Amino acid sequence: MSAVLEVEGLVTGFPSADGRVPVVDDVSLGIDAGEVLALVGESGCGKSMTALSVMRLVPKPGRIEAGRIVLAGRDLRELDVLEMRRVRGHEVSMIFQEPMTSLNPVVRVGDQVVEAIRLHEDVSQAAARARTLELFGQVRIPDPEARLDAYPHQLSGGLKQRVMIAMALSTRPRLLIADEPTTALDVTIQAQILELLRELQRQSGSAILLITHDLGVVNELSDRVAVMYAGKIVEQGSRRDVLGAPRHPYTRGLLRSIPARAEPGAPLAEIPGVVPPPSEWPAGCRFATRCPVRFEPCRDQLPDATALNPGHTAWCHDAARDPEGGS
Repeated sequence: MSAVLEVEGLVTGFPSADGRVPVVDDVSLGIDAGEVLALVGESGCGKSMTALSVMRLVPKPGRIEAGRIVLAGRDLRELDVLEMRRVRGHEVSMIFQEPMTSLNPVVRVGDQVVEAIRLHEDVSQAAARARTLELFGQVRIPDPEARLDAYPHQLSGGLKQRVMIAMALSTRPRLLIADEPTTALDVTIQAQILELLRELQRQSGSAILLITHDLGVVNELSDRVAVMYAGKIVEQGSRRDVLGAPRHPYTRGLLRSIPARAEPGAPLAEIPGVVPPPSEWPAGCRFATRCPVRFEPCRDQLPDATALNPGHTAWCHDAARDPEGGS
């Protein structure tokens, strides 16, 4: 396996009344070719901003302040605007969670994919259209030839998402970022899209960074999991380790809150409180204000990484005092 993406010490910040505040704080992760890494956490934890940082699409006045973003051996932070534009959409593509807002409503969907192909490849209009037709069949759009000339409003949410997947795959990227790709879809269509992503990933061998808060999706699709809370990675490891033997209290709380795990008639488990805004992050563990097992050092000292099973790490004082998980 070779690393497609290596993110090291990523810090992305925005200005505030008290100066600049990091919303992504010292994040490191890597994805190998043919691997799916799920980045998990509640809304407001910094998942999408991490993805936008990788794409170098952080909205102003935010900016990447530190760290390396290495894609296939090149640090994307060292590329100029024109070089990055060539990489974006060609070597790394992104599927957004709202396909209706990502597609131009007044341009036929086939033309939008053709434009994406011709932007990165020196091919004729006819060749790009033929490639688009092939892609529409690959992502299982019914009657693909007729759909080429449809406008976005003429397609269902599931079909629009398939168009977005076709566009993302049109240049055979090394890395595919899928940001909540099933959020706006009903349960049946969600299952179809997940199966499609799994099949296409096996065929292409692309690395996938899957951004989600849905642990069911994580279990279906991922090889490894990184759990994010308040701008930091708090637990990372294989899907089996993180979902089957979680060591960070936040990960455990997310798993307990899955409705399918609740006893019939019993109230759903929840994590009390909300993710604090960056300006209110505690000095120590970011989860300390909501954690059921916090103790003396949690509020004031940032936890170091605690190695558990090989490849399984938790940033937690409680895991550090009992790395065997006996408590």
